[in-house]
Amino acid sequence: MHVIVVTGRMFRSARPYVEEAGLTDPVICYQGAVVADPSTGELLRHVPIPRAMALEVIAEVVPLGYHLNCYVDDELYVAQVTPEARSYADFQHIPIHAVGPLRDWLHADPTKLVAVGDPDALDRLEAEMKAHFGPRLFISKSLPYFLEFAHPEVSKGAGLQFVADRLGFDSAHTAGCGDGENDRELLDWAGFAVAVANAHEDILARADLVVPPVQDEGVAILLESYLHSLT
Repeated sequence: MHVIVVTGRMFRSARPYVEEAGLTDPVICYQGAVVADPSTGELLRHVPIPRAMALEVIAEVVPLGYHLNCYVDDELYVAQVTPEARSYADFQHIPIHAVGPLRDWLHADPTKLVAVGDPDALDRLEAEMKAHFGPRLFISKSLPYFLEFAHPEVSKGAGLQFVADRLGFDSAHTAGCGDGENDRELLDWAGFAVAVANAHEDILARADLVVPPVQDEGVAILLESYLHSLT
């Protein structure tokens, strides 16, 4: 059985948890923009945002007053260290690099960009940005206060397809577990979709099974029940 961690987190943020769990299968990070080998750190897949497109996002989002995170080479860059930046970095246990205006600093294709702010305001921004960029970008909320921008070929489902092709399994024999809006494509790809009880309404609507909420370790209960059924 393969156990694949699929997350919006940076690889450097997710890797310690994967290592602690003793998992050796590739880990899918950055909403699917990166697939990495947790043992060696090798990037098996990297689909960044073209720099020109990233500059367009910066030009649209920053003047509206939103804090924007920029990710290059698995490092977090910001224009300045704001409370939003500090809260995000502390949550992910990562360092921050303040570089001044991102439009002047950005020199490479970033893996992703993340606007941080009030959940209701980000809902409105999400609708505006989807109308503006259309199919040119993948845009989704991960948590209510994070709006993420990635290459249009990026999603957790696309990352899973890459890993499935590499390891030799298929969607029909895969159970996918999720809770957030950025898990839509993951659950759509998996042959059996599982949501925790406190998941976003879109995720609950996609689920073949709803397990107890995160606080009650619903995914652990699911895995333990499955393993018990094999004995």
